[in-house]
Amino acid sequence: MKRKQKRFLQMTGLVIVALIFLPNVGLWSLYKEKHLDKSTEPGDQGFPFIPNVDRSYDWPDGLKRIDWHNYQSIQEDLMRSGKGEHGKPYPLAEEDQSDSVYRENGFNIYVSNNIALDRSLPDIRHPNCKQKLYLEKLPNTSIIIPFHNEGWSSLLRTVYSVVNRSPDQLVAEIILVDDYSDREHLKERLEEYMARFPKVRIIRTKKREGLIRTRLLGASVAKGEVLTFLDSHCETNVNWLPPLLDQIAQNHRTIACPMIDVIDHNHFGYETQAGDAMRGAFDWEMYYKRIPIPPELQRADPSEPFESPVMAGGLFAVDQRWFWELGGYDPGLEIWGGEQYEISFKVWMCGGHMYDAPCSRVGHIYRKYVPYKVPSGTSLARNLKRVAETWMDEYAEFIYHRRPEYRHLSTGDITAQKVLRKHLKCKDFKWFMTEVAWDLPKYYPPVEPSPAAWGEIRNAATNRCVDSKHGATGAELRLDICIKDGSERTWSHEQIFTFGWREDIRPGEPLHTRKFCFDAISHSSFVTLYDCHGMRGNQHWRYRKDKTLYHPVSNSCMDCSRADKKIFMSRCNPSVHTQQWIFQHVNMTVLDKFNSNSSS
Repeated sequence: MKRKQKRFLQMTGLVIVALIFLPNVGLWSLYKEKHLDKSTEPGDQGFPFIPNVDRSYDWPDGLKRIDWHNYQSIQEDLMRSGKGEHGKPYPLAEEDQSDSVYRENGFNIYVSNNIALDRSLPDIRHPNCKQKLYLEKLPNTSIIIPFHNEGWSSLLRTVYSVVNRSPDQLVAEIILVDDYSDREHLKERLEEYMARFPKVRIIRTKKREGLIRTRLLGASVAKGEVLTFLDSHCETNVNWLPPLLDQIAQNHRTIACPMIDVIDHNHFGYETQAGDAMRGAFDWEMYYKRIPIPPELQRADPSEPFESPVMAGGLFAVDQRWFWELGGYDPGLEIWGGEQYEISFKVWMCGGHMYDAPCSRVGHIYRKYVPYKVPSGTSLARNLKRVAETWMDEYAEFIYHRRPEYRHLSTGDITAQKVLRKHLKCKDFKWFMTEVAWDLPKYYPPVEPSPAAWGEIRNAATNRCVDSKHGATGAELRLDICIKDGSERTWSHEQIFTFGWREDIRPGEPLHTRKFCFDAISHSSFVTLYDCHGMRGNQHWRYRKDKTLYHPVSNSCMDCSRADKKIFMSRCNPSVHTQQWIFQHVNMTVLDKFNSNSSS
């Protein structure tokens, strides 16, 4: 009996010890919750983070990897409530969306001012990201944030997100670079507010320099091993920094880019871009594009970094030493535009790599419009030509073919850039297109294939033409008097369309189409313009021998109303003349190929 009592007491003692000392259980949990889990309110200094050393492992390469997640911060964010928290759209009344709230910033400053500066965001990473381990010894970084007349709350929210979601030991400093702002809140008031953050410093240009040279100024004074560039209206998400630095730690000749999520410019809702993980690309008018990751490059684990030919813009991390070996940005580029192509081509052609890291996510406000004036004498076209002449070799001709006006622009002196390219022993652009961007021509061929049809689209029943009125996304198509028949040739009319090799219909001549497509969402919807995506779907059309414009997704045909001139989808009926459309020019060889491919 005594032996049984002794064993009982021993077991009881073990249970008590476990309750006291095991983490997240019993008394320890109560103690931890009361004394250790203290939230960081806006204004607190420092970076409240300690790596999770409980999950550290030695890998076959002999390097230790750890879990860098800040679980305390994650838990605190989950408990938050309020308008705009967890990246939810802010509820808006009609008066909250007037033009005045956009005028100064290009986004709704009323909403920005009424959501928390340190608001919580949804963790929308791939589930595998939550299990990722990264090198224990990562380089530190200077985070460079250029701004010009930025809104007070949007700039502060950018800083708070970096401070609250970045490991302290990985951040050498945060450099705010003021590009000659003239708003009062960005002067002494900003200096006083930022004094609460020991690692934040502000430097200022002496004249308007533009985004490119402002970034260069920040980089020139940085002391971190890595340079991480952000925009001034961003929000970094959970564990965003280690995935970027890990790529660079493995190979210092690497640029690492986060996945860029969308913060709505009106209600500030946070969500992924359409398609999410895609490769950066461009068309031959030098518009940035995104294309699917080809099967050859898809990883078994979709959360792993993947190669991307071109970065989206100004959100990336790069080894500082290597950045300067590459010559930084071309200082001859003016204000903004084209710099993402210049740095991307340079990286790949001169011995480096560029990756997008799905486990690093940063939200970005895409403005409704640019709210400030660009200094006179600057030109995006000039920047693009300068990049083309420096890096694209004979492929620049494909740009000039579509943009003949570029051929006569001055690039300025590019001698130094040519010397740098030779010094670095960079490969030619043909190599880039063959080895790096080999999948780009599938979506954006250098030589545009012949269209199936183009010109005016006349309705057989009404003898009127489709007119898109130079509309943008969401604009409904209408019938109008055909310009050829005497309609005034005013700018308001747009009656030339191209049924091109993607089997979509776009406003404009074959070599100069706009980036909007005929789009229909159902068998009875109106036909509207929508941003072209090149993925068929709602924008896929067939022009059949009976003159109908057939829409395979909805199994319906484009129709119109004589009375109100509206254009809409209806059940196909070849005997209904309002469903018959006559293109001004038709290439029967191409059209027959389209139709045979669709029927096979």
